[in-house]
Amino acid sequence: MEIVKSIAIMKALSDTSRVRIVKALSEKPCYVEELASRLNLADSTVSFHLKKLQLVGLVSSHKQQYYIIYTLNKSIFGLTLEEIVNSEDDESKKQAQRLVSYKDKTIRAFFKHGKLTALPVQHKKRLIVLSVFKKLFAPGQKYTEKEVTELVTPLFGDYCTIRRLMIEEGWMERSDGIYSIKKDDENESIK
Repeated sequence: MEIVKSIAIMKALSDTSRVRIVKALSEKPCYVEELASRLNLADSTVSFHLKKLQLVGLVSSHKQQYYIIYTLNKSIFGLTLEEIVNSEDDESKKQAQRLVSYKDKTIRAFFKHGKLTALPVQHKKRLIVLSVFKKLFAPGQKYTEKEVTELVTPLFGDYCTIRRLMIEEGWMERSDGIYSIKKDDENESIK
């Protein structure tokens, strides 16, 4: 279910009269006049609320002789609140795609022929560039200063700056001349 539909369902159920109509329909299918009588509401009020419930798919109707009978859509009421809240959000997918595109564009802009041409001034872009260097290291593995230099130098000559920035960001630790990259769950990912 899409998040827009989930929100519409929750809005439709945010009215006392509509909740009472849903409760009555959960007991048995009814026509407008019958619901109005049972709930002590005007026919026009019941019709108005039934249209709102029908628009979001909570209620369906069919004609039976002279009456239009309204029935509760049991499949939607079978959903848990968690399922409704965790609905697919197209905007979240689009945002994730935009982020991936932004990261790729940034990497292409600052890396030419596999080498970093310059460090970005903007912090967000700098984190993206640093993430390329972070991937050179296995999380939790210990590296000597020489090993760190050998891994970083082919991508960027100023290995000291890269090392310092990764330590400042909390991605790398140094203790007694030994370096290690923190595991992903120990630090925040780039957003």
